[in-house]
Amino acid sequence: MAGIEKNKVYICKVLSIEKNQVIGEALKIRRVIKASLGAIVGIVLVACSPTRHVPDGSYLLDHVKIETDDKSVKPSDLKSYLRQEPNHRMFGLFRFTLGLYNLSGNDSTKWYNRWVRNAGTPPIIYDPVLIENSRMQMEKAMNNKGYMAARVDVDTVSKGKRMDVFYRVSANTPHYIDDIDYRISNDTISRLVERQYASHSLLKKGSNFDRNVLDEERQRISDMLRRDGFYAFNKELITYTADTADRSKAVDLTMNLVPESVANASGYRPYERYYMRKIYFVLSYDPTATDQIDVANAGTYKNYYFVEGDRPYIRRETLVENCFIRPGLLFSSRDVDNTYTAFGRLRIVKYVNIRFEPAGRNDEGVNQLDCYILLSKDKPQSVSLELEGTNSEGDLGFAVGATYQHRNIFKGSETFSAKVRGAYESLSGDLSGLINDRYTELGGEIGVTYPKFLFPFLRTDFRRRMKASTEYSINLNFQQRPEYTRVIWGAAWKYKWTTNRGFYRHNYDLLDINYVYLPRKTDGFLENIAPDNPLLRYSYEDHFIMRMGYTFYCSNLNPSNPVQRRTNVYTLRAAGEIAGNVLNAFSKLTSKEPDGGYKIFGIRYSQYAKFDFDYSFTHLIDERNSIAFHVGGGIGIPYGNSDILPFEKRYYSGGANSVRGWSVRTLGPGSYNGNNSVSEFINQCGDIRLDINLEYRTKLFWKVELGAFIDAGNIWTIRDYESQPGGQFRLDSFYKEIALAYGLGIRLDFSYFLLRFDMGMKAYNPAAGQDHWAIASQNFKRDSAFHFTVGYPF
Repeated sequence: MAGIEKNKVYICKVLSIEKNQVIGEALKIRRVIKASLGAIVGIVLVACSPTRHVPDGSYLLDHVKIETDDKSVKPSDLKSYLRQEPNHRMFGLFRFTLGLYNLSGNDSTKWYNRWVRNAGTPPIIYDPVLIENSRMQMEKAMNNKGYMAARVDVDTVSKGKRMDVFYRVSANTPHYIDDIDYRISNDTISRLVERQYASHSLLKKGSNFDRNVLDEERQRISDMLRRDGFYAFNKELITYTADTADRSKAVDLTMNLVPESVANASGYRPYERYYMRKIYFVLSYDPTATDQIDVANAGTYKNYYFVEGDRPYIRRETLVENCFIRPGLLFSSRDVDNTYTAFGRLRIVKYVNIRFEPAGRNDEGVNQLDCYILLSKDKPQSVSLELEGTNSEGDLGFAVGATYQHRNIFKGSETFSAKVRGAYESLSGDLSGLINDRYTELGGEIGVTYPKFLFPFLRTDFRRRMKASTEYSINLNFQQRPEYTRVIWGAAWKYKWTTNRGFYRHNYDLLDINYVYLPRKTDGFLENIAPDNPLLRYSYEDHFIMRMGYTFYCSNLNPSNPVQRRTNVYTLRAAGEIAGNVLNAFSKLTSKEPDGGYKIFGIRYSQYAKFDFDYSFTHLIDERNSIAFHVGGGIGIPYGNSDILPFEKRYYSGGANSVRGWSVRTLGPGSYNGNNSVSEFINQCGDIRLDINLEYRTKLFWKVELGAFIDAGNIWTIRDYESQPGGQFRLDSFYKEIALAYGLGIRLDFSYFLLRFDMGMKAYNPAAGQDHWAIASQNFKRDSAFHFTVGYPF
C-alpha cells in the first residue's frame, strides 16, 4: 500500500502546483544561498590572515609533513602518532574555523567574541615539546613494525609568525621472520595450533618482525581455541621468544605456552576442554539485585531448565529455538555470540547476560560448565499518535495517525502492529466542505513479525542457523476525490536475515501483492487528463501486481556502531524482482490468450523483471575531510502480459539523491524535454537508470559540514513510446544524453541523523531544444535546484 499510495497522492498534489509559485520559491532560495555564500567568502578572507591571534614570540603551526625513504612505510600510517597538527583546512586550502575564530576581538567580556570563539577553533601554536613527543612516538611505532634501526628527524622552517614542520623517517633495513617454531607441551593444543590453525596464521616467513601482528596472532589462536571448547584460555597464556644472530636482521621466532602449573593457578584448567552440563533460563532477572539465583524449583523442557517466576512471559520453545548453547556439547564462544545475537532480536527481551560457572568433572573426568542465561522483560505494548499539517500551494490539509504495537502477542516475542491514518485536504483553504467535497483519505495496515524463519517442513536447526524474521502484513487505503474513488489493497509475506556477523543483510519478498481498484470515476475523467498518455491513464486505471523479490546489502560499516566515521566505508546493494510469472503460467495452462492480455478479477495483471545495483565508497582523508563516490544503475523489462512497466516501478531522475541540478522527476528520459513543466512530470520516468556521483565533504564547525559535489546520470526507456520522444536508450547515443550537475551543500550532522541542504546547478542539459552546455551561460533561475532532506545521498 505504502509505495502505490504515496505515488498516487503525490501525482495529484504535483499536478496542482502553479509554475509561477515554483519560480517565486526559487527566487527566495536564491537570496538565501547568496547570503550564505557571502558569509562563507567573508570568513575565508579573514582566514587569509591566520596569525591575527598568535602572540608575539610564538608561531602558528602552518604545515606538517611526513617523509619516508621506504615505499612500504606510508606517511598516512604514521599520521595517527602526531601529537600536534595544523588547523583544519577546508578543501585543503582555507582554514575556515580559524577564520571564524579570528572574527572575534580581544575583549572576552563581549558575548559576540565569546560566541565566535566557541564556534571556531583557536590557532594551533607550535609547541616543541609536542613535536618531540610526536617524533618519539613515530620511532616507537617503527620499532614495533620491525624497523629496529629506524630514525625520525625533525626539521622546522619559520616564516614570520608561521612554522612548518617536517618529519623525515629513515626506515633502514627491517628485522624479518626467518623461521617459526612452536614450544607447546599440551599435545591437543599443539596439534590444533601447528596443523589445523596454521593454514590461516598471520605469521609468515620473510615478513617483517611486526609486534602488532604477533599480538594479533595471539588473539586469533585464543579465539580459535575458545571456539573449540577451551573455555578458560586467553591470549596472555601465549608468549614469544625471538632469537637473532649478531648483526643479522633474521629472527628465529618461537611460540610458547605458559607452564601448566602457572596457568591452572586461577582454579580453571585453560589447557583442557569444557563441556556444557545444565543450561538455565532466568526470565525475570534484575541486573541490580545481589541475591543468588534460586534454581531449586526450575522447570524443565528438552533438557533445559527454566526459572520463570509467577508469570512466565515467553514460551519455553522460543527460548530453546534461540539458544545455540546445548547440554552435553563442547563449550564454544561462537555459540555464545550467536545466542547473544539471537536474543537481541527478541523485542520482548530488554536485557540479556550469559554467565558460566564450573560444575566440576563428571564420572569420566570431563570438565563441565553450567550456563545461566539471564533475561529481563521489556514493555510489551506501546501506542503512538501522529498529527500532520500540510499546505500544498494554499491547499490546506491535515492527517491524524495512530500506531499500536504488541511485542509479544503470542508469547513468542512476535510483534503485532496496527496502523490507522485519516487525512483531509481542502481546496484553497476552504474548510466548509469537510464532509461532502470528497477530499478525504483513510488507510490502515496490520502485520505480524515472527523472530524466526516460518515455512512448512523446516527443521529447528535450520531455523536457528538462519536467524531470520518472517513478516506478514495486509493494508488497505481508501481515497475519495471529486473525480474518482480509489481503493488500494496490499498483502505481503517477507523474510529478513543477516549473515557474516550482521555485515550482510538479506530481504526476500516471497509474495507482495498490490491491487488498485477505482469503483467510481466521473464521465470523461481519463479522456480529460490523459487523452494520449498511457502512463497517466495507467495511474488511474485498475491494475494488479503480484511480485517476488530479493535484496542483498553488504557494508563494512559496523552494525553495532552507526556513528562509525574512522575508516573507509563501502556499501553494496543489489536487488531483483519479478512479477506476473506464476499468474501467467497458470493463465496459459487454463485458457488461451485473449485480446488485451490475460486478466485476473477482470484486470490485466503486470508482468516484468527488474534489477538494481548501487555501490558507494567513502574515503576518509582525515578526521575532517572525506571523498564519497557512488555509482548506481537499474533496468526494468516489461514482457509477456505487459507492454509497459507499472508507473510506481519506473525510474525517475533528478532530486536530492540523484542528479541534483534538477528537481525530482524533471530530468529525462534521454533527450525528452519536459520544459520544466510540472504537468509533464508524469512522462519523465523510464525503464533504465544511471547515476554517478562524486562528493567532497568537510567539517566546518560545531555540527556543520560543507559538501561540494558533481553528479551525472539520466533515465531511458526500453521502447520508443510516443508520449516520450527522444527517451529510448540507444547504444550509439546514450552517452550524449548523460546529464551533468555540480553544486554545494550545507549539512547538520547530529551523529544519529543528518539534515542536508543542497543547491545544485545544471552543467550539461541533454534535453532537446535546451542550451546543452548550461555551465557556459549560467542562469540561476533556469539552472538551479534546491533540495532539503535527511541523510547523505549515498
